[in-house]
Amino acid sequence: MQYVFELKFKVRDYECDLEGIVNNANYQHYMEHTRHEFMLSAGLSFADMYAQGITPVVARITISYKMPLRSRDEFVSKLSVRKEGVRYVFLQDIFRLPDMKLVARGRVDTVCLVQGRLKECAELEKYLEPYFDKEG
Repeated sequence: MQYVFELKFKVRDYECDLEGIVNNANYQHYMEHTRHEFMLSAGLSFADMYAQGITPVVARITISYKMPLRSRDEFVSKLSVRKEGVRYVFLQDIFRLPDMKLVARGRVDTVCLVQGRLKECAELEKYLEPYFDKEG
């Protein structure tokens, strides 16, 4: 997979459950933060889009957990993006550092509501198209 963005993190103690591993819900937070930072780096602001009546929303998320992260582990969240019909599909992988072992693999399908209706979004496409995975 050709990644177009990555973001480094460090596990915080409060993200862990009683077993001492990161609670599964936090992986979704890591992936969401990575997508938001990617969008900002591509020149997109959710606040600006919302002001124009454009609301990107998550339609479906699938996460496969491969191995746990623990308190103070460092990791990198990577993503690629492609277009499938009206959906923007983010493929996201989380790797533990420094050994780059795969921790979690996610697929996030997003769609756009424009003025409250599901439709193609030319504004979003213009910013994301240069990053699309053409081989996916």
